[in-house]
Amino acid sequence: MFDLKGRVAIVTGGNGGIGLGMAKGLAVAGATVVIAGRNQEKSATAVEQIAALKMGEARPFAVDVTDEASVRALVAKTVEACGRLDILVNNAGINIRKPPDQLTLAEWREVLETNLTSAYLCSHAAYPAMKQAGGGKIINIGSMMSIFGASFTPAYAASKGGIVQFTKACACAWAKDHIQVNAVLPGWIDTELTVKAREQVPGLHENVLKRTPAGRWGKPDDFRGITVFLASAASDFVTGTAIPVDGGYSVQG
Repeated sequence: MFDLKGRVAIVTGGNGGIGLGMAKGLAVAGATVVIAGRNQEKSATAVEQIAALKMGEARPFAVDVTDEASVRALVAKTVEACGRLDILVNNAGINIRKPPDQLTLAEWREVLETNLTSAYLCSHAAYPAMKQAGGGKIINIGSMMSIFGASFTPAYAASKGGIVQFTKACACAWAKDHIQVNAVLPGWIDTELTVKAREQVPGLHENVLKRTPAGRWGKPDDFRGITVFLASAASDFVTGTAIPVDGGYSVQG
């Protein structure tokens, strides 16, 4: 039920952090994984890490997820090289931590384009290939900021709230094509992005440990299981959901 042998997946931003953790999960389950990103050196290193697992297969493809032509080329190259496309993980994202009165319009647009518009572009491009394959799985990466508010994440929170609603719309539209679309909402995960958050937000580390029932920050490898579940036949009747992976952070009052 969780076997992904013969399946082909694209993971945007799959060369580090949560994306790499998800890519590793897909590979271990047997999928061929396309690591899609702008930093080719970083993508090549990610492919080496996946190869070391000695399960599945990975290859790096360059893409600018904010550019429609680049995204369409990514999907076309994937289908040409691998023969099909079954799984899309819309993981690419950035954050600019400023209160709304200090955020510039250019910064707002950069975050929205990278986090939300990219998910639309990739999903839109992937849909015909998935439909032709007889079905597919799309996993969008939201955030706890899809649930909570924070003074320092106006653009990021707007983009991730949009991800959840976009997920629901696609789930409703594409169920007839046997395509399930779900979102994952990461909590506080130890990545390059949150290293900067700990530098910029006083007391963040202590507050995370205090509020998280699991008593620790999450790790990228914590996303292997949820990714395999949402990418496999095990979730064929699960669509339009937004699942927190946060060690219990969001259930605390």
